[in-house]
Amino acid sequence: MSGHSKWHTIKHKKGALDAKRGKLFTKLIKEITVAARTGGGDVNANARLRKAVSDAKGANMPNDTIDRAIKRGTGELEGVNYEEITYEGFGPGGVAVMVDSMTDNRNRTVAEIRHIFSKNGGNMGSSGSVSYLFDKKGYIVVDKASKSEDELFELVIEAGAEDLRDDEDNFEIITAPESFDAVLSAVKGAGIEPQVAEVEMVPQNYVKLEGQDAKQMLKLMESLEDHDDVQKVSANFDISEADME
Repeated sequence: MSGHSKWHTIKHKKGALDAKRGKLFTKLIKEITVAARTGGGDVNANARLRKAVSDAKGANMPNDTIDRAIKRGTGELEGVNYEEITYEGFGPGGVAVMVDSMTDNRNRTVAEIRHIFSKNGGNMGSSGSVSYLFDKKGYIVVDKASKSEDELFELVIEAGAEDLRDDEDNFEIITAPESFDAVLSAVKGAGIEPQVAEVEMVPQNYVKLEGQDAKQMLKLMESLEDHDDVQKVSANFDISEADME
């Protein structure tokens, strides 16, 4: 039972709120810009950019905003130069946490991220302190009502997925990063709209949290994800539905 998909579901509900606050757009624009800078501005030839543009369209971002972000990345328009940095640390109960950020001011960001950790019962670690506990994987979550386990298993394994996991309310589909596009296309082609579809750091195992630790962990996750320079947070906690509520 993973806290992974449950946290994603909470975020999914919160997504509409983030969009209203404009935070979501800011993060998506940064991702498009950096994706275009590192892999070029052609969505057909750049899988990372293709995913970023698809996410932006899913959040109803206007096309001209997307185009401007791509042009800033390729250098056709002037823009901020973002640096990608991953921070590692520990949350309450020894939970491993990885924070992917994009920043134009490394010193400011590291100080603020360190403050968020210490304020919420955690502490920042050195590079490599927790990354060995995660694997970079394609991660797709679908509602159990969408298909039977056998049908879904056959569909995704045929498309190149590594595993299908039962997570009570949802199915979690795990892929190698390079198979993510093909598996996602197969899922959508079968008429299933995923709740989550990301390439991210997936934990190898989970730390069970309850009570105060659980509450503090959720606060830490929320504070980190709320930070303007943070793009994505991965953590290996497992929390019961009751504590989630």
